[in-house]
Amino acid sequence: MSAAVGAALKKIAISIVSNPKVLKKILIWVLVLLFAFFTPLLAIYTVLTGELQVDTDRLLEIYEESINDELIEEFQKMNDTMEEIEDALDDADLKGNYREAQVLCALGLFEFSDESDFTSSLVYCFENSEDDKDLVESINDTFGCDISYDEFKKLANSIQSTYINTAGYTDPTKKNNIDLCIWAEDALANGWGYVYGTFGTILSNSILDYKTEQYPIEVGANRDFIRANWLGGRTADCVGLIKGYSWLNAETGQINYATNGMPDLGANGMFNSATEKGTIDTLPEIPGIAVWHDGHIGIYVGDGYVIQAYSTKKGVIKTPLSYNNWTHWLKIPYIEYVAEEPTEEK
Repeated sequence: MSAAVGAALKKIAISIVSNPKVLKKILIWVLVLLFAFFTPLLAIYTVLTGELQVDTDRLLEIYEESINDELIEEFQKMNDTMEEIEDALDDADLKGNYREAQVLCALGLFEFSDESDFTSSLVYCFENSEDDKDLVESINDTFGCDISYDEFKKLANSIQSTYINTAGYTDPTKKNNIDLCIWAEDALANGWGYVYGTFGTILSNSILDYKTEQYPIEVGANRDFIRANWLGGRTADCVGLIKGYSWLNAETGQINYATNGMPDLGANGMFNSATEKGTIDTLPEIPGIAVWHDGHIGIYVGDGYVIQAYSTKKGVIKTPLSYNNWTHWLKIPYIEYVAEEPTEEK
């Protein structure tokens, strides 16, 4: 996102959330609506990558003209509705579908929220739909709305590719090996890219410029490919995939550099600092343990597979243990190792 647009939207977001009547449950939805209001849906990625020219003064002017007590009350109603939906989905063991519910509401479903059985009907649609297309059809049939499946997928995918979902974590308050595996599986599923020196944050133009200057060979030489394939999404390098989880604030969804007791270490530094490690032929069957060879590190997720931020061209991939010439394993410092199996359903 360009600095000017980012500053304008940040000012709007701060204004919204600093109002005591507007709560955090609708923040992402409100920001989605702001993007949808000021730019066409198909331009969301363009805004994120800083290529769209926006009159930010006018953007702020429109916002200041539009915000009023009535709109604040509407935001409060949105918040209450989303809390009710989240609780209902959680009760039905469907908490992982909350983001899809937000997207549906943003695309028009919220207009029907005054119906007495709104939440229960919505949960019923989720429970009885085989896939996203079936879900949208069920929502349209149940509520009489006209949500486009294509629009739903575009918006859901653009959010999902950058959204960090901690709903399936075993313990978001502690950094542990099981949730590290879930983190890695999510990065794989969401198509994270590889950029040397990054650790899971969204790759913007400014970050790409900084990394190009910082690493002219590793990043600068691949700048065109990175811009074409990874800009606007989340990226990490091999050890950055591990550090991103370690630095994640699960409550806010933000990755804060060198936090939670994990220092900024390279792959070799992480191996050298580990107190429990061994040669690869003695690898224990512990999901979330790291595998290493000189200059590179990956996350062993069990059953003979490794998830790793592999290279600029391949991004985050899942490979058999034999794919790389791993020489050692290690228990990652600052990660608590527990005995449970990793959760597959998120």
